Amino acid sequence: MLGKLKNKLENFIVSARKYRPSVFDEVVGQSHITETLLNEINNNHLAQSFLFTGPRGVGKTTCARILAKVINQKENDNPDQDYAFNIFEMDAASNNSVDDIRNLNEQVRIPPQVGNYKVYIIDEVHMLTVQAFNALLKTLEEPPAHVIFVLATTEPNRVPLTILSRCQIFDFNRIKVPDAVKYLTFIATEESIEFEAEAFHVIAQKADGAMRDALSIF
Repeated sequence: MLGKLKNKLENFIVSARKYRPSVFDEVVGQSHITETLLNEINNNHLAQSFLFTGPRGVGKTTCARILAKVINQKENDNPDQDYAFNIFEMDAASNNSVDDIRNLNEQVRIPPQVGNYKVYIIDEVHMLTVQAFNALLKTLEEPPAHVIFVLATTEPNRVPLTILSRCQIFDFNRIKVPDAVKYLTFIATEESIEFEAEAFHVIAQKADGAMRDALSIF
């Protein structure tokens, strides 16, 4: 009995992870950003430093991961390849010292083992110290050709202008209620879960524009 329960728990994946978008077309409510990124990639005009701003749970880190996958993917590649070895994520809330950024600066010099690009995602970048921002600035000014930086933040007003001026800035929207309801309906259908449409409207409203929160409530 306990063994069966353990197996079920091990196989369980929360909705926010199981239905996390893996391609740009699956991203909810941010078409103005995903379409622009795809156009830049297709036209070979991709910036090397981005600042993704917006409330939590709206897809900033997800879009950064998808970007890393798309720019490394070749026509003959396995579509399920996620290029995890090309993605380096750092939480600036707990790694915000100048030494943390100096270590990062040393890493970016090394070319990727597979694919063409290494993508560095710095979440909550506004939490970096002044000295850390100064250390990061040097790399943003002259980044290696094989490196893309994605800085993510909920508080862009706390990011120095010297950093902002070297990034292409994308403002992520709060997820609109109809978009959230549509996605929750899709998931419930996929999972063969009975539901009332009004319940999803309540969930979407309570989530206050964060798709991740809507999935957690769901």
